[in-house]
Amino acid sequence: MSTAALAGIQRQIMWNRLIAVVEEQAQTMIRTAFSTTVREAGDLSAGIFDLKGRMLAQAVTGTPGHVNSMAEAVGHFLAKFPATSMNPGDHYITNDPWLGTGHLHDLTVVTPAFRNGAIVGLFANTAHVMDVGGLGMGPDARSVFEEGLYIPIVKCFDRGMANETFFDFIRWGSRLPVELEGDIYSLCACNDAGARRLVAMMDEFAMDSIDPLATFIFDSSTKATLAEIAKLKPGVYTNEICSDGYDETVTLRAAMHILPDAIEVDYEGTSGVSQRGINVPAPYTRAYACFGIKVVVAPEIPNNWASLAPFRMKIPEGCILAAPRPYPVAVRHVVGQLLPDLMMGCLHQIVPDRVTAEGSSCLWNPPLRGGGSVSGMGRPNRPVVADFEVTTFNSGGTGARPLRDGLDATAFPSGVRTMPVEATENVAPVVFWRKEFRPDSAGAGRTRGGFGQIMEIGTKGELEFAVNAIFDRVAHPPKGRDGGGCGAGGIVATVAGVALRTKGFQIIPDGERLALSLPGGGGMGDPATRDPALVARDVRDGLVSIGHAAHLYRVAVDADGVVDDAKTTELRSQAHAV
Repeated sequence: MSTAALAGIQRQIMWNRLIAVVEEQAQTMIRTAFSTTVREAGDLSAGIFDLKGRMLAQAVTGTPGHVNSMAEAVGHFLAKFPATSMNPGDHYITNDPWLGTGHLHDLTVVTPAFRNGAIVGLFANTAHVMDVGGLGMGPDARSVFEEGLYIPIVKCFDRGMANETFFDFIRWGSRLPVELEGDIYSLCACNDAGARRLVAMMDEFAMDSIDPLATFIFDSSTKATLAEIAKLKPGVYTNEICSDGYDETVTLRAAMHILPDAIEVDYEGTSGVSQRGINVPAPYTRAYACFGIKVVVAPEIPNNWASLAPFRMKIPEGCILAAPRPYPVAVRHVVGQLLPDLMMGCLHQIVPDRVTAEGSSCLWNPPLRGGGSVSGMGRPNRPVVADFEVTTFNSGGTGARPLRDGLDATAFPSGVRTMPVEATENVAPVVFWRKEFRPDSAGAGRTRGGFGQIMEIGTKGELEFAVNAIFDRVAHPPKGRDGGGCGAGGIVATVAGVALRTKGFQIIPDGERLALSLPGGGGMGDPATRDPALVARDVRDGLVSIGHAAHLYRVAVDADGVVDDAKTTELRSQAHAV
């Protein structure tokens, strides 16, 4: 084997090792985080950057909205604090939605790594924290300044010493000061762990700089990504998708241009900015749109600066996908997480065998609040309940895949984990009375969508509490593809059947519970071509009713899941005749 070939193998080993380094970085955060959003749901990202602010590698653990927008953020840190001004033990932080990951609840920390007294790289991470003050995690604010603490890019640690002025502001500006301060220490520890592993790796491979490895990563990623783009048929492909919005429908439109050396998306015709916090800063738009393209076009190529560079966005001024400061943006994920479905609608026209049907997409993560901050402290004959603020992450079904059913109650595109109810009940006086799959919620098809779920939430003692509703896919359920049916739309109500608004701060009165029915994913292909045995299995499992089996799938099946072959043949013949 030639020397050049051996060198190439060694560089590939070093690249894989670098991914392991940032994965340990992320796992350190999970093990040390205070917020359940990080510890239980994994709503975070971690990565390593060169001294020009270009991302070399990201952790496998993490969300696209965090990591792909964080890929832009490090450059902003370097613009304010050049690498030459950094010292060992420094940590820099911001939650600026337009310089980070889109809303104030996400903290981004950047830390320099030093070897033999010289700076050799940068580590960055992002995590969603429970509370940063203001109106809380919800869409009701009229500007970003109402949404909580706004942290510019500042040092939170200087040469290893905590910036106590910064931490004083943090402690007094949050409803959960201990958790917030603890999370910041966790983020800094996470980067320190990555820096230590990088130095150990450089010592092992006798590396004086990561620049040669960065060049290899970027060159390889660029070449591989462009090769995949070249396989696509050039042209312009359009798609449209709707969000429920706050008080009116939001329309997202995209024209995807397949070029020889890039994929460019133009959002002309998309709805304008909203007066409420559903707006999306441009970095978050680019993050999820790039993810939606990449998982179809180049899924095997590791995520880094070079593999993302060929995907370009043209977002009109005043568009809801490029909301300027100081528009409210607290729940930018509600609209932003629809972007992969929007991208796949374009790509379905080019590579239909690679895309999924539309899914529930947006997380259903209701922020819950209770205690004196909701009920007041002067009500007679009432137990005193400590104030609480908690968020629980849950998901509906994903869209059907060309050869497989969609995933049930699974977060896509965010990729965060569903939080165990026990973890939430352990940190707040709430009770999950019901949490189960939602029958008949999956869109019918040759491959069906994933099922949503049903949840009932109350408080200990059945006292009133508040929900900051941030739900979508209610009026506009996920669509199927290639003849597949739509998934069921979501429902937001009380157990007594009182309909609630899908967005905004609302009180659940004494003795009542919040009832959420999460959307199902869309189906793919003609439902009448689905294997009857698979329909029968879903009937036996209680996921598909006998009526749905007959009406949608044209399968005659009894309550025991036994298929009547003759009746099924008749039903399907009638469907074919129609």
